[in-house]
Amino acid sequence: MVGRRIVGCEARRPDLRFALPEKMAERLTGARIVHLGRRAKYLVAELDTGEALIMHLGMTGRFTISGQQLGDFAHQAGGDDKHDHVVIDLDDGARITFNDARRFGFFEMWPAGELETYPAFASLGPEPIANDFNGPYLKAAFQGKRTPIKSALLDQRVVAGLGNIYVCEALYRARISPRRLAASLSRPRAEALAAAVRMVIEEAIEAGGSSISDFASTDGSLGYFQHAFQVYGREGEACPACGRAIKRLVQAGRSTFHCGTCQR
Repeated sequence: MVGRRIVGCEARRPDLRFALPEKMAERLTGARIVHLGRRAKYLVAELDTGEALIMHLGMTGRFTISGQQLGDFAHQAGGDDKHDHVVIDLDDGARITFNDARRFGFFEMWPAGELETYPAFASLGPEPIANDFNGPYLKAAFQGKRTPIKSALLDQRVVAGLGNIYVCEALYRARISPRRLAASLSRPRAEALAAAVRMVIEEAIEAGGSSISDFASTDGSLGYFQHAFQVYGREGEACPACGRAIKRLVQAGRSTFHCGTCQR
């Protein structure tokens, strides 16, 4: 998409999670995409008009390109063209379609030169694969936090973009109990946790993501990191390290999978 000009945009409904930006189709049509990036779970397309299109997939949103077919999912959702809400045509003939069955995704437009002031970005923590995400940072961020470490890691103000699956996997690899209070983490264990988070994210990117529920790439292909899950979704199965049964508990309404023997 970078370098391509938008020759047409169709918004098929006025809102998703929020109202679409005022005159979004008119503001996008004719604009050239000069940079495509990401911050946490937000996609950001900077335009030569001086504006940026900020996009979020929500729970079931997906982008597909030029009619390529979707694959099969663990829990089928999306796919049906009645949920195609935004269509963007590029000058090379590509068609970018945003499909969202539950409509929790959203689009916003913001001055490209002022992205750091966008409300959702202003309070975000560092990226989990950024240079400033490390053991000392985690130790400082957890200082005084009397919440379980699982909840602390899901707090986007602590680290941006970590989700439930990868937090479960990282805590397992670092051998840290999800029940442990964040403030109690020692510096060596904070170092181990930061390294585990980075490893899990890098392996997941290499594998193309995780096709739990609705994830698919723009060509419809599925991610394969779910085949490397060591604890997530494996309640009752044997822990790869000790052979004891993996347990499931609910924390803040989210399922947490862990090994009660290995993780302390």
